[in-house]
Amino acid sequence: MIRVGVDVGGTFTDIVLERSGEGAERKVVVTKVSSTPHDQSEGVVEGILKVCALAGVKPGEIDAVFHGTTVSTNMVIERAGAKVGMITTRGFRDILHMARHKRPHNFSLQFDLPWQSKPLVRRRDRLVVTERIMPPTGEIAVPLVEDEVKQAAELFARRGMDAVIVAFLFSFLNNEHEQRAREIVKVILPDAFVSASSDVVNTIREYERFSSAAMNAYIGPRTSAYLRSLEGRLRANGIDAIVRIMQSNGGISTIENSSELPIGLLLSGPAGGVMGGRWTGANCGRDNIITIDIGGTSADISVIQQGELRIKNPRDTEVAGLPVLVPMIDIDAIGAGGGSIAYLDPGGAFRVGPRSAGAVPGPACYAKGGDEPTVTDAQVVLGRMDPEHFLGGDLKIDASLSEKAIAKHIAGPLKLSVEQAALGILKIVNNNMALAINANSVAKGIDPRNFSLMGFGGAGPLHSVSLAEAIFAKDVLVPMHPGITAATGLLVTDLQYEYTHSTLLTLDKATEAEFRKVNDALDDLIARANGQLDADGIPAGKRRFRQVAECRYVGQGFELRADMPNGHLTAESAATVNENFYQAHRQVYGHAFREQSCEIITLRVIATVEVDTLRLPKLAKGGRANPADAVLYNRRTVFDDGKAVDTPRYQREKLLADDCIEGPALIVQHNSTTLVPPGYTATVMSHGDMLVAKA
Repeated sequence: MIRVGVDVGGTFTDIVLERSGEGAERKVVVTKVSSTPHDQSEGVVEGILKVCALAGVKPGEIDAVFHGTTVSTNMVIERAGAKVGMITTRGFRDILHMARHKRPHNFSLQFDLPWQSKPLVRRRDRLVVTERIMPPTGEIAVPLVEDEVKQAAELFARRGMDAVIVAFLFSFLNNEHEQRAREIVKVILPDAFVSASSDVVNTIREYERFSSAAMNAYIGPRTSAYLRSLEGRLRANGIDAIVRIMQSNGGISTIENSSELPIGLLLSGPAGGVMGGRWTGANCGRDNIITIDIGGTSADISVIQQGELRIKNPRDTEVAGLPVLVPMIDIDAIGAGGGSIAYLDPGGAFRVGPRSAGAVPGPACYAKGGDEPTVTDAQVVLGRMDPEHFLGGDLKIDASLSEKAIAKHIAGPLKLSVEQAALGILKIVNNNMALAINANSVAKGIDPRNFSLMGFGGAGPLHSVSLAEAIFAKDVLVPMHPGITAATGLLVTDLQYEYTHSTLLTLDKATEAEFRKVNDALDDLIARANGQLDADGIPAGKRRFRQVAECRYVGQGFELRADMPNGHLTAESAATVNENFYQAHRQVYGHAFREQSCEIITLRVIATVEVDTLRLPKLAKGGRANPADAVLYNRRTVFDDGKAVDTPRYQREKLLADDCIEGPALIVQHNSTTLVPPGYTATVMSHGDMLVAKA
């Protein structure tokens, strides 16, 4: 069995290959290549071919490719999506414009409303038709006027629309009108990306449902084209493996499902890192972890508590300021990475990021035409990244260009030495990241003192100890392959689908008729999930189903997830759901009111299929202190206190289990470098991961 995980970042594309199976030597090979922003599939295929050559396998021998991508996210951020038309209920054309009448910053007069300033669907392309579904039963009060739908579709055809959404009021109660309108549009616009809101998000709240449907259509054509291009490029290079795509909820899905519902890919890239972080923590016996994935462009932060991923509350699931009602791992991203540019703003303030040099031209030291100083340039100037070992020597860098860039843009204007300016760059970017970590942990009731900080991505292990000190984390974990942790996460992720149905049920007052209605809805959701798994060829014995109720106190604004016992809902199991909701409410808000009734708003069925998980071989026993045979050489390195120390470089691949390295030290490997400051010790664990703690 040969499986490949590929994660595309803003600067590098990370690849991991695992070969396993009876009679075959278990082997894990990793590598990196530069990302190709103009067409990510070029870098993906280049990386797969490269890792195959390193592993000594033929591309045609690969059984499965697992892929995390930022195509959809970048499209929304850059506003480079499709031209979308919308057909909606007469009188509700401006829901996407009015939204919830909320000000993002209550006391600011200069705030931006992205749903108005940069709408996914222009007002002139939002057309209305006559129809009306009525709550709470979903009865048809006004039949759909099909001629109006045809006229709207014909107008969209003349305007050359790439995508069309059909979003009617109360379609989550009865989607008959939406489905019929969708059929009509498909006949007139057979090549357009057409979807109904009830197919994208079949839940209550018309603005969020309409916005989610618009988002799905906005990214749909280009995402589908990318996935088809990727599949075609793989086949053209002799790679006939099955392809699975990482989802925002931490699961994987098929190309077909991802093409139809690309909205599920919006956090595809960062989700892989969190999955890899949880897997690494389990290997190290740690289940309380704060992860920070520091790449070339951004730093992605998440919290794993007691081994469980945190899923965002529906009120917080947004991308680029627009609500997206799909399940997402709770990840905060900031513009802080190796490529983040340091500069003086018009007022003379010293800043770092969020603007990034990216893959092209990249940091000044890449010698690709960039002359602005970046975080990577600061690391090079301080002697923390050696030119001859940058990316294992695959990428040549010029340290003199880093010095010139920092001297010109920062040190000279501020009358600092180049080293002082470089230290300033790192202090600023580390402070930015520490504030973001606290916002994702302390502000949400998490005490970092009880958590290990796990820094990964190409730049993560260089910043980990400084960040751990800033947030008072217990210690630091460094994965075996930190630079490709997001790619390894793809190989430890289950196939996963989620299906939803809106309902309204007060748990402690439900009648038998109401229970029957809920159970009929659960049966329908499971049937839909089984239909998808049948199409994927998954045997019945490998399927797992989890039932979740999204609950709130009666009249409360937003809901929280509460696990439901498997099977039909009864008065007894409703009490269990009630208790689970109370516990979830207490964890999120610090209190819960048991005397108040709670109600189910949305039913959710999560169908999963376990995949073979990546397994790293155990290292041979070492137990050595500062092993001399792993030392490459010593070189001057400047640490956070400004002191320069003659610091040894250790080859990570020569370290064995239980080896201890006392700081100061740099531990180098192909995909990353780990900084061990004075006063700290790095201990190698059984699978090659490292624990860095105060001596």
